[in-house]
Amino acid sequence: MSALPGWATLDPSSLGSNPEPHSVSNLVGGKWSSSNTSLIIPNPMDKHAPPVCTVPDTQGSELTPFIESMKAVPKSGVHNPLKNNERYLQFGEISRLAGEALSDPNIAEFFVQTIQKTVPKSHAQAMGEVKVTADFLKNFAGDNVRFLARSFGVPGDHYGQFSNGHRWPYGPVAIIAPFNFPLEIPVLQLMGALFMGNKPVLKPAEKCALVMEQFLHLLHDCGMDKQDVDLLNCQGQVAEQLILNSPIRLTQFTGSSRVAEILLEKTKGKVKIEDAGFDWKILGPDVGDVDYVAWQCDQDAYACSGQKCSAESILFAHENWQAAGLFDKMKQNASTRSLDDLSIAPVLTHTTQSILDHTARLLEIPGSKLLFGGKELENHNIPDVYGAVEPTAVWVPLKEMLKEENFEACTSEIFAPFQVVTTFADNERHLVIDACERMSNHLTAAVVSNDVEFQTDILANTVNGTTYAGRRARTTGAPQNHWFGPAGDTRGAGKLILIKLFLVLSGFVMHSSSSSDALLLPVFSLLNTSRHRNSRGNQDGLVLPS
Repeated sequence: MSALPGWATLDPSSLGSNPEPHSVSNLVGGKWSSSNTSLIIPNPMDKHAPPVCTVPDTQGSELTPFIESMKAVPKSGVHNPLKNNERYLQFGEISRLAGEALSDPNIAEFFVQTIQKTVPKSHAQAMGEVKVTADFLKNFAGDNVRFLARSFGVPGDHYGQFSNGHRWPYGPVAIIAPFNFPLEIPVLQLMGALFMGNKPVLKPAEKCALVMEQFLHLLHDCGMDKQDVDLLNCQGQVAEQLILNSPIRLTQFTGSSRVAEILLEKTKGKVKIEDAGFDWKILGPDVGDVDYVAWQCDQDAYACSGQKCSAESILFAHENWQAAGLFDKMKQNASTRSLDDLSIAPVLTHTTQSILDHTARLLEIPGSKLLFGGKELENHNIPDVYGAVEPTAVWVPLKEMLKEENFEACTSEIFAPFQVVTTFADNERHLVIDACERMSNHLTAAVVSNDVEFQTDILANTVNGTTYAGRRARTTGAPQNHWFGPAGDTRGAGKLILIKLFLVLSGFVMHSSSSSDALLLPVFSLLNTSRHRNSRGNQDGLVLPS
């Protein structure tokens, strides 16, 4: 990085080394502010080094400005197809400028280093996150924001009558974003909310809040009004207080299933969730490209230290793959991962001991064995509150896995470099399908097979938000040309989609219909004309008497 961007308020090279750490700020009502207390975010790579930053630990007693900010937003939003619609073009320009900025090598490297200092991951993984975000922003340049809000019309029953459907904002909304993609996920959700006329309050994960703080500075430099977004740094209970005590009409939540269920209950369902993903990969009987498949399995399970909602959690391999030496190749690939290049990194939501305890639990299952890993990383200074383990794979016999006393342990998501592996024979395919049917979370999956009959059978009898099929199938690394989100749960919402379109629609827009009937034939001109508007927003200009 040759120079700091002019809008930046920190130098990423000093994060975790400066004795006076960067202080992240809140943003509310267009003004940056602090709180009475702060959280200290430790250096995730070195417990003996200075903290990465401090983050406002906003308390419930300090929420009044945020509540008032949400109350100031009408249900009709900041803009909609009939109000302040010049803002669609304004956000098209903001999106263009922000996309160009993130495509600048210097600014891209600024965010790469900022991400790496808070959520350690390899340079390639961090740069991939920045690139996807830049592509998303460039996709909505120019007229594409207003095209996103395109209305539709339907002919009526008689001359002069027609109905229009509009994509309408919710008004005040909230975004609770996760730590693992500290730029990509919150930016996509935030911009979708803004494009459609909502006023969002963003609550990022405390560990990586400084990433979105800096991105908001970039948006302001690109022309966004400082009052368009509030940034709230706090712990979960305080965010819950804000949601329940302000007129927030929809919350987009990305995170754990446990918290999602709590929010859904307390808000009476006014939450769109993208929660846990226990993601399976099935290798069919047709073996080929073993080196490539082994590499992809390693990437899916262990890139970003397994801290992806789409990470490969369980691998069902036909016994032919074991005979071809797949597991040995996977072990060799995993052994090349190192803290030096962050191809293995701290686990931010599990301690070392909890991961090792889970490994030990699976090894208690009769016939199970450790394929590789299962140990703490050597020569590290990772803080004790985080996890530091080698890439790990535990093989469990399929029939033992399916037993009631073992299945929950074998299918519990561990957000870490950890996967369960099993094998199956030709006559055990139905057991694999049964295992997939019994799992609770259906986010991504892969059917690694070019055998049309096998592939069709698996696809026909399973459900997932995204299923990749074919010899090159994977579970991670979703491109921009398809839906990415959970399936089988009506409360679910995706976050990566074809030009990210459905994200915006499913997350932060509703449909509002209006019907026009203003023109009547002369024979009806003397009849009673009364106006009515029903609860769904349909409007007839002139109505014949009953």
